[in-house]
Amino acid sequence: MLKFRQLVQSLFGDIFYKYHPKESFDKKVLVTILVSVFSLVAIQYLNTIQKSLQLIGWMGFEHQTTSISSLLQKIDDYQLLDLNYWALCSFFFYFIVPVLIIKYSWRENIASYGLSLKGITKGIRFYLLFLLIMLPLVWFASQTDQFQHSYPFYKLHFPSSSVKHLLVWEAFYFLQFVGLEFFFRGFMVHALKKRFGYYSIFIMVIPYCMIHFGKPLPETVGAIIAGIVLGSMSLKSNSIWLGVLLHFSVALSMDFFTVWNMQ
Repeated sequence: MLKFRQLVQSLFGDIFYKYHPKESFDKKVLVTILVSVFSLVAIQYLNTIQKSLQLIGWMGFEHQTTSISSLLQKIDDYQLLDLNYWALCSFFFYFIVPVLIIKYSWRENIASYGLSLKGITKGIRFYLLFLLIMLPLVWFASQTDQFQHSYPFYKLHFPSSSVKHLLVWEAFYFLQFVGLEFFFRGFMVHALKKRFGYYSIFIMVIPYCMIHFGKPLPETVGAIIAGIVLGSMSLKSNSIWLGVLLHFSVALSMDFFTVWNMQ
């Protein structure tokens, strides 16, 4: 069986080593990028129940998918189920998959990839300052038609929707943010920092910006700034948790302000 380096060479030949001499070969960088790419593809194409059922059907299980679809039609709040499925799917590929790579392939401590709790207290003042800056901007954005059309993801005007269900959704929404922050500011930044140093943040910002395509333009532009800021916080403190709190606080505020302004 070919070793990893020999496999790379057999696929890319001399092109790979022309720009990366053999002595500088970095398996972790290559694995990080490939895991990141395939995780993002999986989230994009498996992020709804129907997309996943369609894939299962293509695999030859059409009868089973038809039966499942019939059962799903009887659920009162399919909107909530589908959104929670998206959150769990995102958490799996954003968090579980990278953790398995770190723990069982690289055999490293996952705490060193931004999950340390020790760095939280170092950035509390920055967190509060950034939140105070963001809240007025979120309030202003929540009054526009563009943002009211996008948020909250859980639409209360659906016949089966309720405030109780919205709170359930927000709990799953929070879980999704834990996965998202770990994937971009934990896994990607800390796996690439040894090779690229501070530039690992800017490498991470590229796919992070792209997952916002289709959202309002101000949010996509803001994601570039937020990605750099939160990436820097994670690199400095080795902790993503303030980023999780900040990201979710802004998202929760957007949902609350949008619902309030739509009344």
